[in-house]
Order: sequence, then structure tokens, then C-alpha cells
Amino acid sequence: MQPDHQSAMTEQNSVLIGNPFPWYDQMRRDSPVFYDAEQQSWMVFRYEDIKRVCTDWQTFSSQVPQPSEQVDLTQSLNYTDPPKHQSLRSLVAKVFTARRVAELAPRITQITHELIDKVQGKNRIDFVQDLAIPLPVIVIAEILGVPVEDRADFKHWSNGIILSDPTALQYMGDYFRHLLEQRRQNSGKDLISDLIAAHEAGETLTAQELVDFCILMLVAGNETTTNLLGNTLLCFKEYPEAFKRLKREPELLPLAIEEVLRYHSPLQGTERFTKVATQLGGKTIPAGQMVLVWIGAGNRDETQFDRPDEFVIDRNPNPHLSFGNGIHFCLGAPLARLESKIMLSAMLERLPNIHIEPNATLEFIPSMAMYGVKSLSVLL
Repeated sequence: MQPDHQSAMTEQNSVLIGNPFPWYDQMRRDSPVFYDAEQQSWMVFRYEDIKRVCTDWQTFSSQVPQPSEQVDLTQSLNYTDPPKHQSLRSLVAKVFTARRVAELAPRITQITHELIDKVQGKNRIDFVQDLAIPLPVIVIAEILGVPVEDRADFKHWSNGIILSDPTALQYMGDYFRHLLEQRRQNSGKDLISDLIAAHEAGETLTAQELVDFCILMLVAGNETTTNLLGNTLLCFKEYPEAFKRLKREPELLPLAIEEVLRYHSPLQGTERFTKVATQLGGKTIPAGQMVLVWIGAGNRDETQFDRPDEFVIDRNPNPHLSFGNGIHFCLGAPLARLESKIMLSAMLERLPNIHIEPNATLEFIPSMAMYGVKSLSVLL
């Protein structure tokens, strides 16, 4: 462990938010696996090591060793290992098959154009608040069966959960307990009703797992897509020639989205817990330790990517780690890609001159794990 790296995490935390990439480069080079005493966790920065941690669930568990009394979310898909993980995943995977997601395209397109209708003709809008937040929130709320009037609360709680606010988690947990009770008495055509039916048909799903499922779907289903859309505009601000090229060659959009995911990944880091002592990057990590993998660092690893610190709009192949790897590969990846493709296609067509206001102040989400801006003033 090198003391200067230690201080980088503590004293310069605010500097790292918004631009952790020079720190990632230094750590990949000098301390690719190191122990941070303050956070009491091991940090991992190289692509191959990150991939191994994400894939080898027998060694690197997703299960929180000692969940606190506030148990909401600890029973969700993200925090379970096989065999429980498979049974939970198979339940919700039915909703996120390629076919089921493709069937959502007309509705996503409709929502997108309704949102653009509201801003068309204006000179200046907040891209995050007006377009990037509402689209994924409306879509995931409709999938779950959350009433329209509750969506603003959901966004508020979801933001709180990302920032580790236990009150927000409690409110959302209580809300879903109430909604699940309502659906038990009056089921509908939505994911919550499907989960209740599976639960009552004897699938191994506890009441707590039902609640955690709903929380995870809502948070994961909107935060990442919102940031992916906002981060696309950040990339185009930095690389205006890439945006001009995309307008000339709109067929590049799927590759452009993958490159945004690599270059400015909405999820920068995630954690695992060692079940047994293991070797990683020449270090011995004891059992029972937290391991933080910096996905954003792996996505810029020069051993995997040519010109890793450049946004290359037609990069192909692009084996980024932004949706994870192995058994926890993001179930919602097809939905996030589809929502982004539809929104960005509509923008290219209907808002072709969109650009970030030249003197706009960028306020980043105050989290090392998530990368995105709270708001984004754009000129149309």
C-alpha cells in the first residue's frame, strides 16, 4: 500500500468525482490491487483482475457478510450467490428476454416523442430533468405497475438510495410492501403481479425478496439509463467531431452507445466479498474482505483497448465491463440499450443542433460508484 494513493481516496475525493480517470491510470500502473485502510477494502483496477472478480463467484461473493438490521435490498439479485441467485434471476429474466424487450419499442418510442414534443421550440432545456430522467422512470414504472402519480417520489427515493440514504431505502421498501399488498388483492398485467403469482405458486421467493426485487428493478432500471443518456452528451461535448460524424452516419449509433458505456460508464465501481483467502494481482487477500472493483478503470485498460483515453465512436469490438460479467451480467442491459437508441435516434432527427451550454457548470452526482451529472443545461 502506498500512502499517496491512500490520500487520493480521502483528501481528493471531491476532485476524483467527475474525473477519476488520471487516478485510475496511476493505480493501474503502480498499485493495481491495493488495500485501503480507511474504507477497509481491497481495490482492483486492471481489466483482467476485475473480470476475474466479477466471474469467480465461488471466491468473490456478492452476498453481504453481515447485513445490518435495515435489511431492505440485501436479499435482491445483486446481493445473492447461486443457487438462490439462479432462482431469483430466472423469475425476472422472463420479463427481460430479447423478445419481451423488443415488444416495448413502440411504447418507448411514443414516450420519447411525447417528451420531445414538450421541449421542442424552446431555446434552452435541462436535458437530464426534461428527457433523460423521465423516459427510463416512466418505462420501468409501467413495467412494474407503479401508478403515474407516484413516479416523482420514486425518482427522489432512487436518488437517495444511490447516495446510500437509509431513509430513502426505508420509504421505498414501505411503499412496495403496501403496493404488493394491493396487488395481492387486485392483480394486473405488470411485473409485480407476475412476481406475486410466482411467489404464491410456491417459487422460493420470500416476502422480503419480493420487496427487494422491486427496489432493485426501479433503481437499476432508471439511474443507469439516465446517466448513459447524459454521459452521451458529455462525450459529444468533448468530441464534437464524433457528434458531427454520427449525424452524417446515424447507423453508427449502436457502436456509439457502447463507446459511451466504456468511456463514461454510468457504473464506475461495484463490490464483492472474499469467501476464502485468494491471490489477486500478486497480493494475498484474506477471507471475509470487501473487494471494490473499479469498472471505470478496467474500461480504460491499455492492455485491452487501443487509445483507451479517447472516445472512438466506431470502436469495434468493444468488450467493456459496464454491464458486469459472469452470472451477474446486467439483466436490464437490452432495455438500457433500447431506450438509449430510441431517445438518441429521435434527438438526432428532431433536435439535431442540441449542445451543452458553453458556460454550463457541470455538477456531478456525489458518488464514486456512479458517473453522471445532476442536471445538464443544453441549447436546442
